[in-house]
Amino acid sequence: QVQLVESGGGSVQAGGSLRLSCAASGRTFSNYVMGWFRQAPGKGREFVAAINWSGGRTSYADSVKGRFTISRDNAKNTVYLQMNSLKPEDTAVYYCAADSGGFFTIVTAQRPERYDYWGQGTQVTVSS
Repeated sequence: QVQLVESGGGSVQAGGSLRLSCAASGRTFSNYVMGWFRQAPGKGREFVAAINWSGGRTSYADSVKGRFTISRDNAKNTVYLQMNSLKPEDTAVYYCAADSGGFFTIVTAQRPERYDYWGQGTQVTVSS
């Protein structure tokens, strides 16, 4: 069993930055593909970014490319999402997710059904 706990959400003005963290329990964290998803009010869950076990491969939604960066520290069992140049449309609850299967491609990492474990989410609000 893996538990994921997100932190770092909050309220910022457009153009600002936030860094989300996701702390994972479990000794096999370094084997997992990790992803970030988000859900805005009245909308479905949307892929944001994903990273493979080593951190050497990443995948991003077109809407966040060049503004968001996903990274991980396997020694700390933590994955991060650095969010810069935030826009009001980035407002959402952000969820961390873990795929225990470990197989990563840029396309498959974007599919929420691949992820076994989910955090409770952290709210990000961007005002104009």
